[in-house]
Amino acid sequence: RHNYVTPTSYLELIAAFQQLLTQKRDTVMKAKKGYTNGLDKLAFAESQVGEMKQELVDLQPKLEEAKVDNANMMKIIEKESAEVEAKSRTVKIDEELATEKAAEAQELKNECESDLAEAIPALEAALSALDTLKPADITIVKSMKNPPSGVKLVMAAICVMKDIKPERITDPTGTGGKVLDYWGPSKKVLGDMNFLKDLREYDKDNIPVTVMQKIRSEYLTNPEFDPPKVAKASSAAEGLCKWIMAMEVYDRVAKVVAPKKARLGEAQQSLAETMALLNQKRAELEAVENRLAKLQQTFVEKTEEKARLEFQVDLCAKKLERAEKLIGGLGGEKSRWCNAANDLQNTYDNLTGDVLISAGVIAYLGAFTSAFRQECTKDWSKLCKDKNIPCSDNFSLSKTLGDPIKIRAWNIAGLPTDNFSVDNGVIVDNSRRWPLMIDPQGQANKWIKNSQKENQLSVIKFTDTDYMRTLENCIQFGTPLLLENVGEELDPSLEPLLLRQTFKQGGMDCIRLGETVIEYSSDFKFFITTKLRNPHYMPELATKVSLLNFMITPEGLEDQLLGIVVAKERPELEEERNALILQSAANKKQLKEIEKKILETLQSSEGNILEDESAIMV
Repeated sequence: RHNYVTPTSYLELIAAFQQLLTQKRDTVMKAKKGYTNGLDKLAFAESQVGEMKQELVDLQPKLEEAKVDNANMMKIIEKESAEVEAKSRTVKIDEELATEKAAEAQELKNECESDLAEAIPALEAALSALDTLKPADITIVKSMKNPPSGVKLVMAAICVMKDIKPERITDPTGTGGKVLDYWGPSKKVLGDMNFLKDLREYDKDNIPVTVMQKIRSEYLTNPEFDPPKVAKASSAAEGLCKWIMAMEVYDRVAKVVAPKKARLGEAQQSLAETMALLNQKRAELEAVENRLAKLQQTFVEKTEEKARLEFQVDLCAKKLERAEKLIGGLGGEKSRWCNAANDLQNTYDNLTGDVLISAGVIAYLGAFTSAFRQECTKDWSKLCKDKNIPCSDNFSLSKTLGDPIKIRAWNIAGLPTDNFSVDNGVIVDNSRRWPLMIDPQGQANKWIKNSQKENQLSVIKFTDTDYMRTLENCIQFGTPLLLENVGEELDPSLEPLLLRQTFKQGGMDCIRLGETVIEYSSDFKFFITTKLRNPHYMPELATKVSLLNFMITPEGLEDQLLGIVVAKERPELEEERNALILQSAANKKQLKEIEKKILETLQSSEGNILEDESAIMV
């Protein structure tokens, strides 16, 4: 077999090593963290069980005490409420009584005021009439030798008001008899310095009955006793006349109002006493209400405390139950996760050497047989150990770079199950260059066609008339393409595609094929197969593709022949085997997905896992 090793192969080794080491380190560390995190959560749950049992024991008496306190409190509140109710009723009755008394007093007051409304204006008018008088006016009246009858009449009335007795004088008409005359006393009265002051301060509320009778019978009935008529004789006499008339009105009203005023005083006194009693009862009621409000506030606080304790007890019990579920449900996983985490740590430690050897296999050994590959990897492992590069004792490409779920899917799609074929699948999956598979028995062809069928695989040959159009469509739409039955040379127009010479145009990835520029989809995959048993590819082509030897191995042939024989002899057995392979693959995939979901749930659960019911349910 002709094989060429060029600087390009070495650059491929370095690029693959760099890319794969970063990827694998991330993947392995993430997986390990998933397990260790799961183990931490389990350990936390286990550590909590004892604490929570103790917490439950401690909380129980507190809760009982809170219940007793609340019950006692309720009794006190009921008793106090009844007291408040009774006091409230008493106060209500007293309030009604007080309202009635207040209404009575107000009515009396209104009556007094309306009666006085008649007298007050007259009184005010009289006082204002007195205010108009000047001492000079009084002097004029006093100095009259023979005053007009109107003036004498008014002055006589003033003397009566002041309870001054008349003088007995000789009748001026000449009858020779004696008559009562008020002018002499009047002049004395007018001569008094405090005459006007005395009138202003006259005790109008206590005028003797005899005085008033005399004024009413002798003076007010006299048609001459009239302010306008008197005014003709003297303005001073007019003012005095008005004052006497006002006093008569006031006296008449006052006599009616006085008993009412007395009753009003009594009513107001009674109301004041009632109000004092009522205010005292109101204060008592307020004190009781305040006490009750405080009790109710305390009761609310106690109830909240009780609810909080109940919630704590309930939460604690739930957390305990969840912890037991978690430990019971995942207890079996614990030892497995421990082992898995340790294995992953070993894998991580050995990644540098293992990925270096894997990159070497991808860069250099694709074209060789199984035995030669094993020989090389053995030598390389020894070299790594000599150079103190950590690597596994038994290197396996499929274990280092393969994904068991993917590999099972490949086997179901027709990839032979022997290690050599599986390694080929891993190289196809991880190589940075497009694979060119030496496939005389058509195994690679069958596998690619089956595994890529659901991705709308297109198959072309160089002999097809429109193969370039199909190629362009696949590149644009990102669908896989299989170029089969190639010889020892490829169409030169494919070179940009083999070298992945993409460039940006208008923000899109593009590639030039011949004269045409087309959009390049990152989902595009390209596979090439040849039926030649031992083709000789020149270095310029060999360095642009990933050459892979897909010739059947004795183990692969054995497995296939056994399948053919069993299918012929015992078809139902072969059918059952195939069904079991599918079922087993599905089960393992499902198990892996369940484990992944559990670990992700444990990881994404923040804080105390035992408080996250949905996470425990998962």
